[in-house]
Amino acid sequence: MRSSKLTSDYTARLIVATALVLVPASLIRAGNRAPIDTEHSTVTVVVGKSGVFRAFGDDHQIRGAVKQGFVDEDAHMVDILIDARGLRVLDPDTSQEHRDEIQSRMLGSDVLDANRFPDIHFTSEKAEGTDAGWTVHGELRLHGQVRPVTATVQHQANHYRGSVHLKQTDFGITPVAAAGGTVKVKDDVVVEFDVVTRGAFATGG
Repeated sequence: MRSSKLTSDYTARLIVATALVLVPASLIRAGNRAPIDTEHSTVTVVVGKSGVFRAFGDDHQIRGAVKQGFVDEDAHMVDILIDARGLRVLDPDTSQEHRDEIQSRMLGSDVLDANRFPDIHFTSEKAEGTDAGWTVHGELRLHGQVRPVTATVQHQANHYRGSVHLKQTDFGITPVAAAGGTVKVKDDVVVEFDVVTRGAFATGG
């Protein structure tokens, strides 16, 4: 009888061990992950102007949507994927014709080359708690280049709001210019985000 019980216990442990080997680690850990609500999450890019006649240039505001991703507070992991082809130029003080022109140039080979590099991907496995929220360290894949970035994040309920500063030239992008170079956009870009999570782990903290 005892031998039968030992055999049964051994068999049960063997089944569990086999399951752990066969199931990917990413799925085992997925229970701690809050998926991103792609319908309500937004990313806004602000591109300033510079140059001698910068008063006649435009500050561009670009809006993007999160395609997919998750936030895992326990593991200090963040993963966000944005479709570059879905970025849209807002610029409310600009004519529709001018917006269309900016949109076409932004997605074209001169800037994002979105057909060739459709994914903008941020991933992080390190986050430090601060009095104001988080300091998140990660890598950003943009325009076929991968660079380290640091974002400041404030967490309230299921919203993660923050910003990150980037240089276009770090990602192989030459800031566009007009009027013989007297008006051009700045190399520095500010990315503001409001990432909303959903599910059982989208709680305040």
